[in-house]
Amino acid sequence: MTAFAPSLRKLAVAATALLAAATAPSPAQAATEPQAPKGFVALSDVDPTIIQEMRYLTPHNFVGDPIDGYRKPMCILTEPAAKALRKAQRVLLREGYSLKVYDCYRPQRAVDQFVRWGEDLSDERMKAEFYPRVAKSRLFEDGYIAKKSGHSRGSTVDLTIVRLPAKPTRPYIPGEPLKPCYAPRSERFPDNSVDMGTGYDCMDTLSHTDDPRVTAKQRANRDRLRGALAKRGFVNLPEEWWHFTYKPEPFPDTYFDFPVSRRALPVAHF
Repeated sequence: MTAFAPSLRKLAVAATALLAAATAPSPAQAATEPQAPKGFVALSDVDPTIIQEMRYLTPHNFVGDPIDGYRKPMCILTEPAAKALRKAQRVLLREGYSLKVYDCYRPQRAVDQFVRWGEDLSDERMKAEFYPRVAKSRLFEDGYIAKKSGHSRGSTVDLTIVRLPAKPTRPYIPGEPLKPCYAPRSERFPDNSVDMGTGYDCMDTLSHTDDPRVTAKQRANRDRLRGALAKRGFVNLPEEWWHFTYKPEPFPDTYFDFPVSRRALPVAHF
């Protein structure tokens, strides 16, 4: 038996190589995958200090599944938007805070998945956390789901502020009991973000940036985030305290569909 071991090992290695070759995408397939044009960058190449918690790569989102097009846990943005975030981050670091991004560039295929999910009224797995006070049948009418998203143009980002030193956020466990996103911070899903009054992606009017029902501390936190970004060219979406778009957008009329991956980006020059 010992004498045959080297030969068996060689056969196993060869079989593994053949399997990998059979399952790997062909050069033709790779060539057909959409690529980002010049002007898109990985945020970590511009500012590695900004915390990234890319929610749509995980099942902890309003759909309950990882979202189409998210291949790697990375934030991709247009270069001007990424550089503007770096400027805001420098100010916040001096104040003892850091930015944390939840979502950046979003492929059109991800938006298409949101639309399919929104049309399936039978799938309410994540309702108890993300839209507990809104009927799923109203998500399109109320503006929570749309067939196009500014995120797909590359200059829109969902983000928050974290007090330093940053405490780790525990991972979501699929199937765990869900708590309303508008609940007090101590009751909703844990997040190392400062208290913004709701969790991220909370489909509720309490998420409106200037909603008068939030506490003074929550208001101050929202104002800190908005103020730091507004000075760097970002415009807030009034219905979502976390949603900001850099102006002027380099691609104001183009909705991209390249995947969120390092391979889809042009060569970095930082």
